[in-house]
Amino acid sequence: MLVDSHCHLNYAGLAERQGEVLAAARSAGVGGFLNISTRQSEWQTVIATAEREPDVWATVGIHPHEADGHVDLGEAALLAAAEHPRVIGIGETGLDYYYDKSDRAVQQALFRTHIAVSRATGLPLVIHTRHADDDTAAIIAEEMGQGAFPALIHCFTASPAFGRRMLELGLTISISGIVTFKNARDLQAFAAEIPADRLLVETDSPFLAPVPHRGKTCEPAYVRDTAAFVAQLRGERAEDLAAQTTDNFFRLFGKARP
Repeated sequence: MLVDSHCHLNYAGLAERQGEVLAAARSAGVGGFLNISTRQSEWQTVIATAEREPDVWATVGIHPHEADGHVDLGEAALLAAAEHPRVIGIGETGLDYYYDKSDRAVQQALFRTHIAVSRATGLPLVIHTRHADDDTAAIIAEEMGQGAFPALIHCFTASPAFGRRMLELGLTISISGIVTFKNARDLQAFAAEIPADRLLVETDSPFLAPVPHRGKTCEPAYVRDTAAFVAQLRGERAEDLAAQTTDNFFRLFGKARP
């Protein structure tokens, strides 16, 4: 069994054929799906999918691209939404300085709001970071000093040095289909060194389809290809990596039930 620890089942490309997409993934051995929200207006729909599908769970959060549209979002809204029994994580949140679609100060403030909610609820924080290694690391380290919280870096693409710092701070690392790309040598090397109990796999579908599906709409079923590639990098059997990452998922996201 595998778990797709990060997908967007309600995004265009998947939402129109959601039942077919989930059936294909289940046939490929995927037995769990974490459906991620990126803006408050999505929360109800994302949660509704999790209510309907027993192997799908939801998160509530604001992507850094959407930060400017949620300047007034306080902890209370996230805390209330997190009480839902199918909501098992907070995010995705974080910093994205590559596109700079939202003011950086607003991104940072909202990131800290999500951290406070993760700390208060005990639900893991799902972190997006792109071209913002220094500020992401500084905020996480500072906030950890004020009280620990569970967290993971999703779709890891940063430097190995940043990854090692995240591991030092107690975070989990999730690897997407990017690891299968020919130009991802640094990522491949780092994926091979992540401690076995800190590793997750994901699709980030409908984006970033792994080899041999590049150019297609990514689907949760393709997490099998990513997992097999990572297992080969690590010199492990694919079934052993599947079992380990599934165990890691349910240990980190303790509110979920296999």
